[in-house]
Amino acid sequence: MRMPRKFARWALCVVLALVIGLPILALANGVPREAQQYRRDLVRNARMIWGLDAPVATFAAQIHQESGWRKNAQSAFASGLTQFTPDTAEWVGSIDPELARMGPQPGNPVWAIRALVRYDLWLWDRLAPAGVERNRMWATLRCYNGGLGHWRNEARLTADPQDRAAVDSACGRAGRSIRFCPENLGYPQRILVKLQPLYATWGRGV
Repeated sequence: MRMPRKFARWALCVVLALVIGLPILALANGVPREAQQYRRDLVRNARMIWGLDAPVATFAAQIHQESGWRKNAQSAFASGLTQFTPDTAEWVGSIDPELARMGPQPGNPVWAIRALVRYDLWLWDRLAPAGVERNRMWATLRCYNGGLGHWRNEARLTADPQDRAAVDSACGRAGRSIRFCPENLGYPQRILVKLQPLYATWGRGV
């Protein structure tokens, strides 16, 4: 049985609309097209290093914030998908044998994804002895962006390191230049509140 010509034209229009619309949808929901080619590497590394309940959506949002998923992204002091500085790229091999074997390669997406996930876990683990359980990922992201030492110095000025508002308000009062505070305080806010929901289908977040 042949399909009526009018219906065939309508079906063709629907198919074309879907094919043309998919790239537009990828941009409309805020996830760059480039992200999809790195999804498998991110999920694999996150679950290998953090376990099966790894916050994959959080890491995806963090990479989105760092580079917009552009492997050749450059800033004043850092480069690559996860924006490692040369010194940190060299150091991170000391906490991961696989990264040490590969050598510092910020421009290599496979290296960069593993380095971000490993460095986040290293920071996460060091925040537990500081008494931070609530808001721990918030603190981890602040440390990734601005340094663990700065965060610790600011937390010491507060009565409770779990009081995020108190620790945040201490930014710029313990060695960190206050001019860096807007970026450092906004970093976890953008990742956890604005970007993380875009990657909900990739895995859990925090």
